[in-house]
Amino acid sequence: MFGFKTRRRNRLRSWPFPRSWLEILQRNVPYYARLSPAEQQELQGGVQVFIAEKNFEGCGGLEMTDEIKVTIAAYACILLLHLRHDYYPRLQSILVYPDAYPVPAVRRVVGNIVVEGHEMRAGESWQTGAVVISWNHVLHRPTDPGGGRNVALHEFAHQLDQEKGVADGAPLLPKSSMYGAWARILSREYQALSAAADADRPTLLDKYGATNPAEFFAVVTEYFFEQPQQIKERHPELYEELKLYYGQDPASTGSAT
Repeated sequence: MFGFKTRRRNRLRSWPFPRSWLEILQRNVPYYARLSPAEQQELQGGVQVFIAEKNFEGCGGLEMTDEIKVTIAAYACILLLHLRHDYYPRLQSILVYPDAYPVPAVRRVVGNIVVEGHEMRAGESWQTGAVVISWNHVLHRPTDPGGGRNVALHEFAHQLDQEKGVADGAPLLPKSSMYGAWARILSREYQALSAAADADRPTLLDKYGATNPAEFFAVVTEYFFEQPQQIKERHPELYEELKLYYGQDPASTGSAT
């Protein structure tokens, strides 16, 4: 079975990459231009496999297109470039809304009264095999003019974190010897962000990362790829841990370590 899957994936990666897909990568995925030629070819192959193996479904009236598939697949596969992986084995479907979408929400107000309603979201990662995402936020990231946020990177970072069955901010690391430094450094950085959020102090990282360790990992993944130089300068040890994990050095020319 595994031999068949490997042969099928190798065949998919060997197919010529459509010119129209390449234009989508160049137009919609700025990080693609930072990759070496070998990494660009690897990413193209990953996109071909990902699109062939995952189900893309338009929601809320959105018509599914190659542009949507290729763009989202590229961000998913950027995270995998130098990881040992199986193309997000728990993931089956990507559900894409045209914009932020409502989800049921329950909150408690004064007097311990429970109020039911809805909240708007740009993305979710489910352990049951799906990523839900807003196409407008993938393409334009309108909520953050500073450019540090990337909902696609965020949700697929959650998928990496969830591969072991629980999302706790510690994905499966390449070497067991890495867990000690990972826990020490990311815990310290998480606590510092939480303290800054509680005190309403300005931070480079989005304070949503202070929600819990799983959200912290997803947020710092976004910033590692979107604002690598700033992370390297202001959070050097955090940057080094992410660099070791992803095997990429986006603050330098090219991405490979």
